[in-house]
Amino acid sequence: MSKLKTISYYVFGLLYCIAGILHFVMPEFYLQIMPPYLPFHLELVYLSGVAEIVLGIGLVFKVSRQWAAYGIIALLIAVFPANWYLAFNETPQEALGTSQIVALWFRFPIQALLIGLAWWQSKVE
Repeated sequence: MSKLKTISYYVFGLLYCIAGILHFVMPEFYLQIMPPYLPFHLELVYLSGVAEIVLGIGLVFKVSRQWAAYGIIALLIAVFPANWYLAFNETPQEALGTSQIVALWFRFPIQALLIGLAWWQSKVE
């Protein structure tokens, strides 16, 4: 199990870094799912991108893995309103060419799985 966990640090560290970079490369995608009640949409997209990059890098290094994993959990909870907005509003669904079913049956379970994975990763051996 230890080898699998070690591999997961590097794989998910890279994936979070890529996801964070995408916030800067294609912010318009993320802006489409920002709930209207939140202020500073573009700034929040960039901030979450920076957080993903920093936390992804943190996951790679043993000294920072635990706080990075907890940070990922916090980040995934923080972006939950955007997933909720996407799941229950036609405007972002149409803008992204997706459906409520995809949002509910794909994004929510994946988010829950990622939170569980980060919790597992937080238990540094």
